[in-house]
Amino acid sequence: MSNNSNPNYFRLGVFVLTAIAALIAIILIFGSGQLFRKSFTIETYIKQSVTGLDTGAAVRFRGVNIGQVTFIGLSGDIYEKNLPLENRREYVVVRMQIYGDKIDTTKIPTFIKDNLRARVRSMGITGVNYIELDFINNASQMPQLPYAWTPDYPVIPSLPNQADEIISGIQKLIGALNDMNIDGTQKKLDALLGSMNTLLAGDGKDNEGVIRSVQELNVLLARIAKATDKGEMDILVREAIGTMVSLRQTVASIQGDTTITIENLRQTSEQLNEFSRIASQSPSSLIWSAPPPHITPPMNGSQDSAGVQK
Repeated sequence: MSNNSNPNYFRLGVFVLTAIAALIAIILIFGSGQLFRKSFTIETYIKQSVTGLDTGAAVRFRGVNIGQVTFIGLSGDIYEKNLPLENRREYVVVRMQIYGDKIDTTKIPTFIKDNLRARVRSMGITGVNYIELDFINNASQMPQLPYAWTPDYPVIPSLPNQADEIISGIQKLIGALNDMNIDGTQKKLDALLGSMNTLLAGDGKDNEGVIRSVQELNVLLARIAKATDKGEMDILVREAIGTMVSLRQTVASIQGDTTITIENLRQTSEQLNEFSRIASQSPSSLIWSAPPPHITPPMNGSQDSAGVQK
């Protein structure tokens, strides 16, 4: 019986070995790129929940797959075992395998200074999360998570999940609404509505309201439209032209009278100037027609007789 069973065990052993060899071949064929690809490990610390992020999740840079998540744990179990429980930060430690040549660790601070950050993102409605690495413009405005231990791998700071930020903002809004004085705000709103109603409809006294003013404005606009009718405008234009002609004739007559008056004033001024000249040179001519004869006083007897004879 044992001789008959030996060939069966041999066949079973050959089958198992063949299956193992085929499995190894499949792994080498389809996974050789991953097994022999160069890579290095980095890690990040997250303070929020990472629900939906599992080991093997993709790591992407601007949407391009550059690695995968290899480990997810808590800092209390990795770096804070010697600390009391109340002093532990309990960050979520996410370690990532990045494909490619290992980068120089001295360049990590430069990347961080240029706002390289890691963030958990969701793949649409599937609920599957992944790690996104990118340079964020306003990342410097968000403080980095502090830690006191020496990390095993280079650390890339993280940013809060956008969904968590939205939920946090909604919670803050709800808290602010709860702290508001709803009753006082309602009273102020009622007073504002009452004032607006009074402004629109009036108070029945001195204030006739905006509605009444609009009605009067409509009446005024109707009158203006009627006044600007074609027939009325023709009459107004003819009257304006007649007024302008009369005004032009009046101005022309005034200009002629003004010219005569100015000429008379000029002649009068010349006569006054002549009168002033005569008065200054020969005042006696203003009374006599000719100047009086010159009288020479007598000096001796002969001169007296001569003067008498003359």
